[in-house]
Amino acid sequence: MKIRLFFHLLGLFALGVSCTSVSSEEDMYALALKKNPALRHVLELYEGDSLKQQAALFLISNLACHEGVASGDMGAVYKAYELFGTGKFTYQQALDSAAKVCGFSGARNITMKKDIYIDPAYLVTNIEWAFKVWREQPWGKNVPFGQFCEYVLPYRVGNEELVPWREKLYYQFMPIIEKHKNDSDIVKPTYAAHLVLDSLLRAPFYFTGEMGTNIRIGPQIADWRGGSCLDLCDMMVYICRALGIPCGIEELPMHGNNNAPHYWNFIEDQDGKTWYFSMFYWWHRLMEAEKYADVYGKVFRHRFSLNWDMMYSMQTDAHFVHPEFRLPCFEDVTRLYATDKSHTLTIGKEHFTREMGKDSLVYLCMSNRYDWKPVGWCRYDGQAAVFNDCHGGTVYCLASYDVGSKKLVTLSHPFSVDVDSAKMEFYAPEKETEDVVLFSKFGMLGEFFLGRMVGGVFEGSRSPGFEHPDTLFRIKDMPLRLCTAVRVDSTKAYRYVRYFGPRGGFGNVSEVGFYSSWADAEPLKGDILGPQEGAHGSHSYFNVFDGYTDTSYDHPFDYGGWAGLDLGEKKPIGKIVYTPRNRDNFVRKGDLYELFVCHGGKWKSAGTQVAQSDSLLFKGIPKHALLLLRDLSRGEAERLFEYKDGVQKYW
Repeated sequence: MKIRLFFHLLGLFALGVSCTSVSSEEDMYALALKKNPALRHVLELYEGDSLKQQAALFLISNLACHEGVASGDMGAVYKAYELFGTGKFTYQQALDSAAKVCGFSGARNITMKKDIYIDPAYLVTNIEWAFKVWREQPWGKNVPFGQFCEYVLPYRVGNEELVPWREKLYYQFMPIIEKHKNDSDIVKPTYAAHLVLDSLLRAPFYFTGEMGTNIRIGPQIADWRGGSCLDLCDMMVYICRALGIPCGIEELPMHGNNNAPHYWNFIEDQDGKTWYFSMFYWWHRLMEAEKYADVYGKVFRHRFSLNWDMMYSMQTDAHFVHPEFRLPCFEDVTRLYATDKSHTLTIGKEHFTREMGKDSLVYLCMSNRYDWKPVGWCRYDGQAAVFNDCHGGTVYCLASYDVGSKKLVTLSHPFSVDVDSAKMEFYAPEKETEDVVLFSKFGMLGEFFLGRMVGGVFEGSRSPGFEHPDTLFRIKDMPLRLCTAVRVDSTKAYRYVRYFGPRGGFGNVSEVGFYSSWADAEPLKGDILGPQEGAHGSHSYFNVFDGYTDTSYDHPFDYGGWAGLDLGEKKPIGKIVYTPRNRDNFVRKGDLYELFVCHGGKWKSAGTQVAQSDSLLFKGIPKHALLLLRDLSRGEAERLFEYKDGVQKYW
């Protein structure tokens, strides 16, 4: 027998039911009929079809958990996506152009509407089309009814405007399936998903990590084919569900090594095994969940229905629950991806920085710059907080939710978890201090350009064709600072000098300076040289000698990229200074920086300074503390790190 709760659904304030106690699916169903009596007609319509009636009950019982755009002007947002999807505009250009066309930017005057007031006719049309594709497709018999309800039947994906979409997308994409109707594997939903994904990936699509809005775009994303990883996931969900393929979205609520969530698609096969895919992962099609290799802490599966198991297990008035967990339309599937590296973390009371009452809710949090985001929860038993199914390779912190301030209150020092052993290391600042030398404010995530310089070579020649060049210096390690200076031990003089990128490096480099001696402060000047195919565009080899570290060379091909100088006469080379292609997260001369030290989960300033070069020296910093460096002059990308053996180690 289920425990009856008095779980106040604060997400229903807009319904005027803040005092309503909702403790079961039956209560949710009754609430929906009370607020929208016309929904009874949907149930009456399906009195002769028990499955359709059950499907209608499933939707109606979860209406109160969802809402979407009711009115307002989304024109500028839609226009930006439309323009970006042409491939002719960058993200910022698309936004700027949309603002000019529409006369404003972003969304304006948006009002939201609870789905509990949904038009019953819209619900009926959705149910009819969902059953049509489920029953007519050869793989439908391998899609259980419960899976159908969660991942084919739902009429929306997020909080988008409700518009008809199933019929349009069905006729638009069904031809992909039709030509394979005689394939023996067509009875497998995974095979159908593979066919759709393979077809979609044969046409251009455009990804950006910058485009984003709190309001989901809706089914039009299937025509625009561009946006964030979540946008591309939404597109796959719409298309697959329109064809009767059960498809959903998995979420990393917070990247284990980044300050952002991440999303991808999933499908379960006829044996219940999870396969992951998305347009974002263009280099492969469907892959087993256990082969997912990205760094993560928790993985949540989006669902349409409320997770009553989680609700019942909390047994707590919603006022005292963090908003992330009040109406959990998701479930924890970390174990499916982490497998044997899905660990149980037990944090004893000796690691708590403040007293907690027995049975209090304790949250497991991950870092988002200066804030902590809850990704898990447990009940404190008075001796320890125990969290199941946690992946390592990241930093966590414990917190409670303060009802008065509506904020998280940290309960421990941050701690890292080893991927394999699950060994925890707590970062409590020590009394002993040290001086730290810092070269960057963000980890190397996304800075794959740096590795593209390993194996690159600087050459000197007496001929412009570099037929028989001498090697001045070969890069053996990934550069870890903005400007790396190397001494050249050569007794020869050269008129022609260059940087030649390694195979697979695309010639990537931002700046190169050749100097006659180690003591020289000014680089040598000359006429810029390079291969003909690399001379054009915004990433031409001319950028290598323009004096700007935020411009770079990107050769059209993975090999053959080089940039050099004709010095006009033979000159000795005693020093080379080079800057890798980068995302502007290294320390930059002239920028104002502030260093923060984490004390018990709270960030405290350790001082500010203006960079005099490509490095910063902060003195008297507590040992064994987590640190965070912020550039007050520009940019938002920053990530916590520890200073170990004289090196910044990012988490």
